[in-house]
Amino acid sequence: MTTVTGVQGEERHDYSKAESRALRARSLRLLGSLLTPVRRLLWTTLAIIVISTAAQVAGPALIAYGIDQGLPALLDQNWFPVAFAGLAYLVTGLAGAFLVAGYIRLAARISQAVLIDLRTRVFLHTQKLSLEFHESYTSGRIISRQTSDLDSIRELLDEGINQLVRGVLYMVFTAAALVWLDWVSGLVLVATLVPLALLTRWFQVRSQQLFRRSRVASAKLIVHFVETMTGIRAVQAFRKERRNEREFGDLVEDYRDVNARVLGLFAVYNPALALIGNTAVAVVLLIGGFRVVDGGLEVGVLLAAVLYTKRFFDPMEELAMFYNSYQSAASALEKISGVLEEEPSVPDPKRPVDLWTADGNVRFEGVEFSYTADRPILPHFDLDLPAGQTVALVGSTGAGKSTLAKLIARFYDPTGGRVTLDGVDLRDLHPKDLRRAIVMVTQEAYLFSGSVADNIALGRPDAPMDEIVRAAKAVGAHEFIEGLPNGYDTDVNKRGGRVSAGQRQLISFARAFLANPAVLILDEATSSLDIPSERAVQEGLQSLLAGRTAVIIAHRLSTVAIADRVLVMEHGRVVEDGSPASLIAGTGRFASLHAAWRDSLV
Repeated sequence: MTTVTGVQGEERHDYSKAESRALRARSLRLLGSLLTPVRRLLWTTLAIIVISTAAQVAGPALIAYGIDQGLPALLDQNWFPVAFAGLAYLVTGLAGAFLVAGYIRLAARISQAVLIDLRTRVFLHTQKLSLEFHESYTSGRIISRQTSDLDSIRELLDEGINQLVRGVLYMVFTAAALVWLDWVSGLVLVATLVPLALLTRWFQVRSQQLFRRSRVASAKLIVHFVETMTGIRAVQAFRKERRNEREFGDLVEDYRDVNARVLGLFAVYNPALALIGNTAVAVVLLIGGFRVVDGGLEVGVLLAAVLYTKRFFDPMEELAMFYNSYQSAASALEKISGVLEEEPSVPDPKRPVDLWTADGNVRFEGVEFSYTADRPILPHFDLDLPAGQTVALVGSTGAGKSTLAKLIARFYDPTGGRVTLDGVDLRDLHPKDLRRAIVMVTQEAYLFSGSVADNIALGRPDAPMDEIVRAAKAVGAHEFIEGLPNGYDTDVNKRGGRVSAGQRQLISFARAFLANPAVLILDEATSSLDIPSERAVQEGLQSLLAGRTAVIIAHRLSTVAIADRVLVMEHGRVVEDGSPASLIAGTGRFASLHAAWRDSLV
């Protein structure tokens, strides 16, 4: 897994030279892959820019020709040189204008093509990344990649590239025209390049780090905002508004300070640039004036030299603004490329094994697992879950129950040993067969925007309506769904806001049952249900779980009653294994838990 800027390095902005080179190389690889599909448009656009810039640069030379050649010719009643100079100046101006318009259109097409490609890549790639990535990489940071970071790249493509290419070509063509017209003035211009290069380098070194910090500060703002709005119920329930106000205020201050320091750099760079440019113009005018008096230089050439010298520095301010956009976009591209180079910790098999029909036999063979190297969750685990058996996992928090479920669902891969389904290692099983055979219902019961029917049919979008209704009836959800304003066509609104937590859980149960998996995992899935709803679901579970393997993780021991087998886990090991009745009749851990639960009901 990438560790330069990925999950671990996201908030860093101080890099070693080797890391900076690696970041630039990675960003350039990404940029190259984005520009490859539009390379023909790029070459066409470049040709247009070259021609339009040459047409614009020709103006002072034509003015010099009109003054030095046209005015003397007028004395002899020869209008051609002046007419030619004026007409040529008009034609080059019109040509430059039309070509710039064409360039803007092509640049927009290139920009939009690149952004669509990049936006799609980020979405598809983050969707493919394993649960480990999403549990450590906050949603706000992912949103930042798709919003502010992509906006920075859009600004660069829409305006920054235009400023860079046209500015550089304009300066090169202007310098070449100046040397061609008068090499002495050209030498003056070359001499100014030394302080200009030193100034630009000073600006570049100091701004690079500040722009990285600016991107980090912007991402922190977005993360804090998204987390606050996502957890607004908890914020208001625990009166966290004042604390959020202070924290957000600190983040805003940091962001403002970074941007103020960036503007401070421009406050030095722009006046210094203007000073160098004005000095160069003054020197060219002074030296040229003496040469005109001595007869060594024509007036028109002097005027053109002054114009070229002045125009040479005109794009520099635009290039400075480009560098502003470039630094912001480069930092954004570094972060996006970091996400795109993240590798799934649960990769798809290179040679997948098909399992069209699964019986549901799950085995753990010498499984070892740990989230971090210093804290093993499952030290050495063996377990056989026969097909069709309903197994309840019971134990204290941190015993490894949810980890076991995640390994069965292949949200994670074991660090040692293997987990098999019908004798096939889950790491070798075709992803489609795995997702069809194993379904996990979690405590969160997430509902997507859309109708109730759409949410139930999430795993089988082509399921007919009668099967959707049958699944809802099986888990006791049909009655409350029929009571909604539009029944099964009711829009559940954002994250299921129109239904209660228990109703959302019932819908997620119907969703899982409609998918008809061979192995069904319920991870605290009844925790949001009230007692009547839980009893209704348990009645549905007893019939629906028949013939399939089921793993139930629950703290409510009433849910365990429907299990064929109970496993009591402690510290990643099974300490008790038996039927609910036999364990209750014993004197072990489960009997104590059951007695305490029964007493709590009195």
